[in-house]
Amino acid sequence: MTSTARNSEVYIRAVQSTDSAAVNRICLLTGDAGKSAEGLHKFGELIGLVYAEPYANLPTTFGFVMVDPTKGDELVGYVLGTDDSRAFEQHSQDDWYPRVRANYAYPPEAIPGATDADKRYINTLHNPPRAHQAAVDYSPAHLHINILPEYQKQGWGRRLIARAVEYLRDERGLNRLWLGLDPRNEGAKRFYERLGFKELPDAPDGTMGLEFEEFRG
Repeated sequence: MTSTARNSEVYIRAVQSTDSAAVNRICLLTGDAGKSAEGLHKFGELIGLVYAEPYANLPTTFGFVMVDPTKGDELVGYVLGTDDSRAFEQHSQDDWYPRVRANYAYPPEAIPGATDADKRYINTLHNPPRAHQAAVDYSPAHLHINILPEYQKQGWGRRLIARAVEYLRDERGLNRLWLGLDPRNEGAKRFYERLGFKELPDAPDGTMGLEFEEFRG
């Protein structure tokens, strides 16, 4: 069976808390500007503890995952987000980060073998950032999307974002969302621009917003 034929059997469903380990793994395998970040970490789970798992476990979050039944229902991509970024930050601060950061000494320089990337994410666990106010003023909703390389450039990213737009518009009454991307990932930026995303001028570099009326899905 060819890759394209196999991938045609992939389907999308809502994320579940039991998907935590799987979305964490996808986050690692796409975590270096779209490439695998495995070589950057001794503790490969760290990136997903920040950018993936909380969205499968906390209130005010939503998500949709790609499932490949030809690989034992393996998860191969996702879109994860929140309809209220400030509430999400508070839930993360109260209920998520205290639990996960207990496994990592602080400061991270005390951890043998920790890489620079590990230290950066351990610092994030102990000092969670807040979204830039310009982004939150644009929309309370933000998202993250990652798809394994084998499944890219087949329309799945467009479909995942379409599901997120549908959810936020029809179930949460919103008309915009934003996301942050690694400025090095020029391919991702071009993809978002084709869908109607535009850079937010007053937000940090790599922050892009989407007006749902302008979504080209």
